Amino acid sequence: MTNIVAVTACPSGVAHTYMAAEAIEAAAKAKGWECSVETQGSIGIENELSKQQIEEADIVILTKDIDIKNADRFATKTVVRIGVSDAVKRAAEVMDKIEAHLASTAA
Repeated sequence: MTNIVAVTACPSGVAHTYMAAEAIEAAAKAKGWECSVETQGSIGIENELSKQQIEEADIVILTKDIDIKNADRFATKTVVRIGVSDAVKRAAEVMDKIEAHLASTAA
């Protein structure tokens, strides 16, 4: 089973951070994948990803609108950087591209 972790953050750290998290989780679950999302919003880091979650992840999704705190945790992982608006509006398309990438690297 594919396992994804993500970190979402937006410049204001409110609505779009959480909308992106929900969209990514829903799109991953629609494919039957495991997905854990950490949010970095105006009230700080929520649902912080554990070292084990990161180690077990096949792909890491990071929103790129602002710098993600502690991004060095993902140095050894395959990282996909997307805008918050893409996460909110096109999460299913992002998952399709990830699926195609994983299939090509597994072959």
